[in-house]
Amino acid sequence: MGSAGGRGPAASTTRGRLRLIVIQVLVFSLFATLFARLYYLQVVSGEEYHAQAASQSVREIVVQPQRGLIVDDMGRPLVANRTSWVVSVDRTLLGKMSEHQQRVLIERLALVVDQTPAGIRKRLVTCGDAGSVVGTCWNGSPYQPVPVATDVRQGQALRVLEQPEDYPSVLAEQQSVRAYPRPFGVNLAHVLGYLSPITEQEYDTARDDDDRSVNGASSVGRAGVEKEYDRWLRGMPGYKRVAVDSMGRVLGDDSEVEGQPGDTLVTSIDAKVQGVVEKQLAETIQLARHTYDKVTHRNYRADSGAVVVMEARTGRIISMASQPTYDPSVWVGGISKKQLARLYSEKAGTPLLGRATQGQFAPGSTWKPIMTVGALNNGYSQDTKLDCSGGLQVGNRWFKNYESAAYGYIDFARALELSCDTFFYRVGIHFWQKYGSDPTNVDARDPLVEEAKNFGFGSETGVDLPGEASGRIADRHWKLAYWKSMKSYYCTMDEKGNAPNAFLRVFAHEFCLEGSYYRAGDAVNYAIGQGDTIVTPLQLARAYAALSNGGTLYAPRIAKAIVSPDGQVLKRFAPKVAGKVDASAASLKYVDTALQGTPKVGTLAWKFIDFPLDRVHIRGKTGSAEVYGKQSTSWVATYDENYVVVMMVSQAGTGSGTSGPAVRKIWEALYGVDGMNVDPRRSAIAGTTPPAGLPTFMKDGSILPPARKD
Repeated sequence: MGSAGGRGPAASTTRGRLRLIVIQVLVFSLFATLFARLYYLQVVSGEEYHAQAASQSVREIVVQPQRGLIVDDMGRPLVANRTSWVVSVDRTLLGKMSEHQQRVLIERLALVVDQTPAGIRKRLVTCGDAGSVVGTCWNGSPYQPVPVATDVRQGQALRVLEQPEDYPSVLAEQQSVRAYPRPFGVNLAHVLGYLSPITEQEYDTARDDDDRSVNGASSVGRAGVEKEYDRWLRGMPGYKRVAVDSMGRVLGDDSEVEGQPGDTLVTSIDAKVQGVVEKQLAETIQLARHTYDKVTHRNYRADSGAVVVMEARTGRIISMASQPTYDPSVWVGGISKKQLARLYSEKAGTPLLGRATQGQFAPGSTWKPIMTVGALNNGYSQDTKLDCSGGLQVGNRWFKNYESAAYGYIDFARALELSCDTFFYRVGIHFWQKYGSDPTNVDARDPLVEEAKNFGFGSETGVDLPGEASGRIADRHWKLAYWKSMKSYYCTMDEKGNAPNAFLRVFAHEFCLEGSYYRAGDAVNYAIGQGDTIVTPLQLARAYAALSNGGTLYAPRIAKAIVSPDGQVLKRFAPKVAGKVDASAASLKYVDTALQGTPKVGTLAWKFIDFPLDRVHIRGKTGSAEVYGKQSTSWVATYDENYVVVMMVSQAGTGSGTSGPAVRKIWEALYGVDGMNVDPRRSAIAGTTPPAGLPTFMKDGSILPPARKD
């Protein structure tokens, strides 16, 4: 028993030692594994994990590029850039705060930037999320600070910068925004256009096209040359990577990819001429509004107007003005709902509508030179004489000559000088009787309609401005289409007998029955630019340029060249021929010669007394277009071998009486006319023709005007 008891403790001790060894081996294995893993993480994969950790503390910020300049043909800046304070909110930091802290911060910030807390919250919502408001929501990167107030006063920005503890997550920095130097006081809003933030759809399209020139915080062109040449002007954004701590506070710059400023657009606009044109248009409208209209027995409304000055041999636009207009800087920093409503307001005259390219008006007697070309190319001769009687009976209606004047038998040249309506009534009836006396034949030939289309009327001119109107030629096809579209409306009015006045009662009945018929009355109205035919001032200017240059139709151009930020010419825009008038050279020459008589002995002569017409060879035509329910539209269309000057003022009376004096002053400015003297050194363009070359862009940022040959 004793020996058995001695073996028992020894075996137990051995087993205990074995267990201890096993535990030690396990512990050693665990430590070995731990150290091996630690070695792997810190040594083998250390750089990779360090990079990942570093990337979590680096934030990428988009740096918007400086948009390109827009300058006139002499290098004068029409649109430039200036520095603006912008207040933004970093939503990443904002999200780390409690709801109470967020509410207090937003309320405090709203007081500083003169906004409502609700307005700031709307700006912080990502577009597409619940509660987002189109046009207000944030369309950019979720990591980009969100601008909540742009173009703020310096004092507001400094308050944020100097008290960062009161405005955590709020940034104040300077950015580049559009500025309008206004050389010679020019406005030019409808030509220049404006910018607004990129939409979500535009941004998505740009990403799909791999277009890196825009981002969610970009502003893009919306009208004018800002839109037409946006891809050149916008530049390329840069990107800055900044290191931040665990609280999101910026510790310093990590890296930066420099952006590229936008290219400069050189235009054919001459700011000095533009200043004269805008002044004359505004003064003419104001004078008309204080002039008594003997027909309507009240002052003229003069509700809108436009002027176009064009190079006759290139189609380049020297000046283009429209009234009513607006201040283009209203878009900088965001436009208010009240301001936007006014731009679209009919009561305010719809200032956003550019009358030169988008306004459509009956051309009146300025149409007659086009009709003359059509007549001379379709059977009439230069020796033809027709009766300029006091009136003409057409069907059951008496069509009178202007002021019922009668001049007997005269030729086309004298008819243009006197602007004789009954002369052209007879031309219109002749072609109606010859080709289309059946009022239901919509395919009947009409040489006068054909000629108008030859001169480009009824279609867009191709000007490099968006939103151009096409005008309208009221021929047989148009009348049928219009009748089909309005038949139900007028037939219902006729059946119910609820027309608002006697005129519409008769009109609705006749329109319902025979509104598609093209009668002799339509033909005579068309021949003198009355009725439903409408044109834009730019279309008329281009047609008169064709009379000047021998029949070439140019696509009007604002742009002359694109120049890089370092002064390199990237692209030149040569004159673009859009077509050729299908007419004999003799007919064009005849009309050209005939129109020289208008400012000498015709309807424009009383406004060009003591003007050196022997030195400045102006041709011209006046027009007073009558529209039912409105006062007459005043037109004056003039040209010489270099320029075309067309002026229109809606509801302002006669052409020569209202617009004549202003058109004369524009010509005086173009050639430096002082009394009977012509001094090119005094002209608005410092010469008799615009510069052929481009401005020189120096490395120091200065711009030198092009050299002159005249």
